[in-house]
Amino acid sequence: MDNFRFRPQVYKFDHFKVFVDAFEIGENDFILTNECIYEPFIRPLNLAADFLFQEKYGIGEPSDEMIHRIIAAKPRKHYKRIIAIGGGTVIDIAKLLVLKRGDKVVDIFERKVPLVKDKELIIVPTTCGTGSEVTNIVIAEIKERQTKMGLVADELYADCAVLIPELLKGLPFKFFISSSIDALIHAIESYVSPKSNGYTELYSAKAIEMILKGYLEILDKGEDYRFEILADFLVASNYAGIAFDNTGVGAVHALSYPLGGKYHVPHGEANYQFFTEVFKNYNRLNPTGKIKEVNKILASILKIAEEKEPYNKLEDVLNELLRKRKLREYGMTEEEIPVFTDRVMATQRRLLANNYIPLTREEILAIYKNLY
Repeated sequence: MDNFRFRPQVYKFDHFKVFVDAFEIGENDFILTNECIYEPFIRPLNLAADFLFQEKYGIGEPSDEMIHRIIAAKPRKHYKRIIAIGGGTVIDIAKLLVLKRGDKVVDIFERKVPLVKDKELIIVPTTCGTGSEVTNIVIAEIKERQTKMGLVADELYADCAVLIPELLKGLPFKFFISSSIDALIHAIESYVSPKSNGYTELYSAKAIEMILKGYLEILDKGEDYRFEILADFLVASNYAGIAFDNTGVGAVHALSYPLGGKYHVPHGEANYQFFTEVFKNYNRLNPTGKIKEVNKILASILKIAEEKEPYNKLEDVLNELLRKRKLREYGMTEEEIPVFTDRVMATQRRLLANNYIPLTREEILAIYKNLY
């Protein structure tokens, strides 16, 4: 039986001020954001809401230390709404701020305390990659446990997801590409997941089409052309988020976590390193299953023969936009290849269960070796 859920209400506005007026942002709201968003879009409006800038309390992706600092700095006031205006770090932390709690972050992730949501959550993404505005997932580095951990709970869903393309205008080209590649990975991993169905495939396929056609247009017309199609990428990221919220993601994400955790490689960029290599292995091991449908979609967009394996061509296109690096360039050592492999096998079973087909330890080890 097909199962499909779509939890937050989704809104789209052309301009930030229209959103502020429509949602009547005021003194009962707490906004977590970044100063680079606040200065051009928020400060001129003189809002009565309270603000914190995430980067003042730590840089990079969320960690338990960063979250604890933000909780301590947040005014002791009962807000009606938490509003996240930012990328994945801001969004993930804001999801935790809606919980009624006074506990250590590690206790939340290990579910040692009940999760009780006592505030509304509004999420306004400023990148086109995470899709986190429509998911119930938080990922954070738990330094106390020396690993990244994921928390999945319905209490983490936003009440409203708000898409405002103009907020992406300040995103540097490299981060625009790495975040949108992450969305592309969400869509493709979702499509081949054992949990995919006709509903999720609609969102996945459309996201793949919008992102890849956008890339080809950017390659043809230049980097600045992205500003003409920001709305397409933001919507595509949202579609991909809806898809993988229902199906989960798989080995690409699982293999990237040790690299991101140890060497602090941004999430989208870390996923990019493993993307095509994982799918080349999927295609080699079982080319006649669901991946055959994805190959057909890719072949049509990339204008290659349907019977031709598309991942080399896809890799060529992506490399023109953002160079794929060897794992050793991040500082990873050859001795860490079996260490990372065993860590994935031991700690990422939740993600590996969503693989198109199971991958053995030897196959995962070979992927790391090929990319090293």
